[in-house]
Amino acid sequence: MGMKETALIPPMPPIKKKMKCFQVPILLILLNSTFTFAFPLSAEISQNNFDFAQQYLNQFYDFEDGLKTSNDSLRANVMKMQKFFGLLVTGELDSTTLEIMKRPRCGVRDVLQYNHFPGKIKWQHKNLTYRITKYTPDIGQNQMNRAIREAFKVWSDVTPLTFTRILEGEADIMISSTPRVHGDGYPFDGPNGLLAHAFPPGPGLGGDIHFDEDETWSMNSKGYNLFMVAAHEIGHSLGMAHSQDVGALMFPTYSYSSIHDFRLQYDDVEGIQALYGSSNKPDPKPHPKTPQKCDPYLSFDAVSKLRGEIMFFKDRFFWRVHPQMPNAMLMRISTQWPDLPSKIDASYENLYKDITLFFQGTKCWAVNGYTILPGYPKSIYNFGFPQTVKKIDAAVQIAEIGKTFFFVGKKYWSYNERTETMDKGYPKWIEAGWPGISDHVDAAVQQNDFIYFFNGFTMFRYYYKDKQVTAIVYSNSVVCK
Repeated sequence: MGMKETALIPPMPPIKKKMKCFQVPILLILLNSTFTFAFPLSAEISQNNFDFAQQYLNQFYDFEDGLKTSNDSLRANVMKMQKFFGLLVTGELDSTTLEIMKRPRCGVRDVLQYNHFPGKIKWQHKNLTYRITKYTPDIGQNQMNRAIREAFKVWSDVTPLTFTRILEGEADIMISSTPRVHGDGYPFDGPNGLLAHAFPPGPGLGGDIHFDEDETWSMNSKGYNLFMVAAHEIGHSLGMAHSQDVGALMFPTYSYSSIHDFRLQYDDVEGIQALYGSSNKPDPKPHPKTPQKCDPYLSFDAVSKLRGEIMFFKDRFFWRVHPQMPNAMLMRISTQWPDLPSKIDASYENLYKDITLFFQGTKCWAVNGYTILPGYPKSIYNFGFPQTVKKIDAAVQIAEIGKTFFFVGKKYWSYNERTETMDKGYPKWIEAGWPGISDHVDAAVQQNDFIYFFNGFTMFRYYYKDKQVTAIVYSNSVVCK
């Protein structure tokens, strides 16, 4: 049988084997949305969606001719938006473009680079005070005090700044939780809209932070995590604008992390220290960098498919590769699945059950779209692994034969999806069962007649019907385009 080339992963060259500064708040917006991974299909755009898109483009993109309702202006700004997000630039308001418009995002106009506020506005003293004047009843005063205190600590850990809470009088940073119209000229809009806003450093309203009381605030992944939003808004209160780094705290999109697991990204540290300098005390916490898709030494923790897309996981991030998107799109795992682990060991799409499974340590999660199924996480030992297996390195399903292969260390297991049992005679050595792909697998995914095996920064394209490696390329080739 002749070998087919894949459509989603094209052939790659082989490698040798061996905002303004005065009284204008920065708005953190969550646009009403239900974002899914469903394969975009052609569909008529409803009048409601068309009106929403016009409002979106008016808010986030400039109209050069001032005719905000003209077809030419709409098309031009759709093209701007598509170019910004790496979509196919057609000027048409298709379902893929509309899907991106409805994704959680910030209210600041889209820019192409990281910035401080114009003129690098900052506080002229380093011992700042804050006061909480109105609490949210969602979590209670003690919990809100803790969330705000820990959010300030995010920034004091890496700068000479100190933050002292006062109980009365005027503080540098006044904090309140309030709904709708609240006296600053920038009213909130009810649930699932504007989450919060903050004013840059300065007198009067300068530095103040307002949370929308119509949101549901929490100290975990439910609703909106107050610590995460507060830490972001405090960045604005100190003079930070938005970052284009998707992993940065100052990236416009809301993302969840627990207080315990949160680490300030390297990009945020560089930004705040450019304003105030570094801390004179030791900082034991790491400040990770966001992975770069064209790094020649890029490796993946897991690779999986989900309803027409391929997802490449690295640390707390994943790239989405979609046939209608010319560029791989980097996202945080917690943005899509707040209750999944921040790092994935292995993943595969189960076509028999229309679910995608994620593995971390001895636990397994199953999702349908972006919803984690009830009853998870479950133990990996439900698959029939012995207690000696503590983690799974990679998994891939070949649906036409009804098998899923799990890779653990230098061995692999064969799981029968129809009987939901491990095949007898396993585990076997990877080198014997899959000749040519090395003796360890970090990640694997099937596409057409090929399985793509990843080992470090190397990817093997494997024609499994003939048990033959047909190409060896850099791992980053699947996302670096």
